[in-house]
Amino acid sequence: MSLILMLASCAVGPTYREPVPEAPVSWNAALPHDGNVATISEWWQQFDDPVLGQLIAASEADSPSLTKAWASIEKARAAVSSAKSGGLPVVTATNSASRSKQPAQSGATVITNTRSAGQDASWELDLFGKVRRSTEAAQARVDARVSDWHDARVSLAAEVADTYVQYRACILLAEAYESELTSMLQTEKATTSLVEAGFRPPSDGALALAGSASTRSSLVLQRAQCDLLVKSLVSLTAIDEARLRELMAAGSTKLPQPVALQVESVPAQVLRQRPDLASRERELAAASAEIGVAQADLYPSLSLSGSITVSTSNLASSATSWSFGPSLSLPIFDGGRRRAAVDSARASYTSALADYRHGVRNVVKEVEQALVNLDSAGRRADDAAIAAQEYRRYFHATEVSWRAGRDSLLTLEEARRTALSAEIQQITLQRDRVAYWIALYKALGGGWQPGTPASSPEAMAQQSAQRED
Repeated sequence: MSLILMLASCAVGPTYREPVPEAPVSWNAALPHDGNVATISEWWQQFDDPVLGQLIAASEADSPSLTKAWASIEKARAAVSSAKSGGLPVVTATNSASRSKQPAQSGATVITNTRSAGQDASWELDLFGKVRRSTEAAQARVDARVSDWHDARVSLAAEVADTYVQYRACILLAEAYESELTSMLQTEKATTSLVEAGFRPPSDGALALAGSASTRSSLVLQRAQCDLLVKSLVSLTAIDEARLRELMAAGSTKLPQPVALQVESVPAQVLRQRPDLASRERELAAASAEIGVAQADLYPSLSLSGSITVSTSNLASSATSWSFGPSLSLPIFDGGRRRAAVDSARASYTSALADYRHGVRNVVKEVEQALVNLDSAGRRADDAAIAAQEYRRYFHATEVSWRAGRDSLLTLEEARRTALSAEIQQITLQRDRVAYWIALYKALGGGWQPGTPASSPEAMAQQSAQRED
């Protein structure tokens, strides 16, 4: 008995140790705000745009991706219960009744009623830790699915924010085209009058007409892009389109701007904030535990079983039978199937480790790229603003000169296109700069912290309703 207890306390297979991420000592790219510390939890609140916060809350309240991720958590939890049940006794009960008719020697008919009831019980002892390793693997996958849920939430918030920023920039671009078209129509009207009076050649009239048509076409295309972004936001948030347009029309027309951001000097701190990397690490732990599951199958298994049956009939007294005893199963020859299962489990662990290491490198790459893009956009922002302002000033001076007859219409239109191009570039750069902030927030984990529980779809909907109230 003491030997059985000793065996029951052991578990074959490797002892899992979380790998140390391979990361550089510090970031090579420049840090925004000189690395000043500010929390990135609920990072979209730092944009100081209430509409953006409402859109993200609505998307979380009714998100198919979050619902699917939650279902995966529930499925993984059920797998834990199933794995644990392998170490518990199994008891089944049976009950039967029958009625038969047989002729007797006297010629009469004998009717027999028979009833029986019994119980069977079996318990396989977890001598080499197969059940414990199976439970360990299942629990690690629960943790992985919880991390996947958080990763889906971070990705969803980033997608909503990025689409919203694109929409705000799209409206600004459409306004720029609309303003330019109004100016060009005035120029076209004035040019037509001059051509009809014989003060300008017909080619100037054609050039003015062509410029107006081209800008009008660009405006139509820009407005279509804005409508497409609205459709995307409707899909992401499940908000009715009419209500969504009202909500965004009531908000600020400016591009949202972040306030601050936490960027640690040591990448390892950031690597612990990535839910997708945490999921890979938990999958690695599960793969390690499954090596133990496969190795446990190489050893004998011991089970205890017993049964008791009580039967009665109207022709005889009741009878009771029972049985109890151990059963030992020895794996002698299986054609190498169990050994192959161990090799397969080890290969799966190697694959999971490679996947984890790839994830670490990808995280570092994403953060570095986001930092480079953000730094580049910041350096270009002031120059872009100066260029837009001065090209617009140059256009106005050229317009005055054209009306005075000192410059040609071709010179005026070239100045106009240059000024419009500079304005579009400035808006695009502002949009991209905010998009790079969002990419950096996402690359840093979006404020996720290890150990944060996931929320059910019902809880997310309730939180969204409370925010609206």
